[in-house]
Amino acid sequence: MSNDDQYGGGSGHAEVGGTGQTRTRLPDPPSEAYGGPRRNPRSSRGLITVVGVVVLLIAAIAFANRSQDAPPDSSPSSDKPPAADSTAPTGTAPVTGKAAGVPTGFAHDEQGAQSAAANYTVALGSDGMLKKDVRHALVDGIYTPEAAARRKGTQDAAYSPAFLATLGLDANGNAPQGSTFVTRAVPVGTRVEGYNPTTAKVAVWYTGLVGMSGPKSTSPVRTTWKTWTFELTWTADGWKVASDSQQDGPAPVPGDVPASTSDDISKAVQEFGGFTYAR
Repeated sequence: MSNDDQYGGGSGHAEVGGTGQTRTRLPDPPSEAYGGPRRNPRSSRGLITVVGVVVLLIAAIAFANRSQDAPPDSSPSSDKPPAADSTAPTGTAPVTGKAAGVPTGFAHDEQGAQSAAANYTVALGSDGMLKKDVRHALVDGIYTPEAAARRKGTQDAAYSPAFLATLGLDANGNAPQGSTFVTRAVPVGTRVEGYNPTTAKVAVWYTGLVGMSGPKSTSPVRTTWKTWTFELTWTADGWKVASDSQQDGPAPVPGDVPASTSDDISKAVQEFGGFTYAR
């Protein structure tokens, strides 16, 4: 036993063994000159583990940032936005002439034929067609003289007092007091199916509003989808309709918007004026 050796045992703490032998060191007292107790060997392994995790985390962040900064795929894609001019509105300045409430003076070209057909759809789908005098004026202004003569007789028979009664109207095409009869045609698009300087065939895809808005209405306002095709002829008075026909559709899937009340519909018809010029 010795209290003074080469390992600094002279401080007064007990050590077992001498030079050349295995030493057993007892726990140091609080007053140990070299500080607190000796560190547990496991702490170094824990530090290495923490450092490894941090390195992996930094590498993962760097890889993610590199993926975000990578240039986009230059291959063609269907999600590519359209060119700026592909959805731009088209058409020359609106015409200034008007006859029987219908614009006149459409250009003597393909676009003018489309404008004429779209505006004729609006006029022929209006509530003016319910009243004989207004209807005759519209037909005379839209159709050729020969076609107008045929149309007026056919339409007078179609808009008979009996038919008007089924719509809830009187013989003059008037709605009951407190109710509003709605009939509007709203062009969605036009398609030229044939054109030359003297004739044109134009189809107008449109949605319509038709029905009675009122507290006692049995025929509420509903929407329709139709295509109205016009055979147009160029005359001294511009584009005139030589013949026309209609067919149902194309019709989209009905939306999820709940139907409005009859009061809301009546107010909307009075507050939102219909268009007198399309395209």
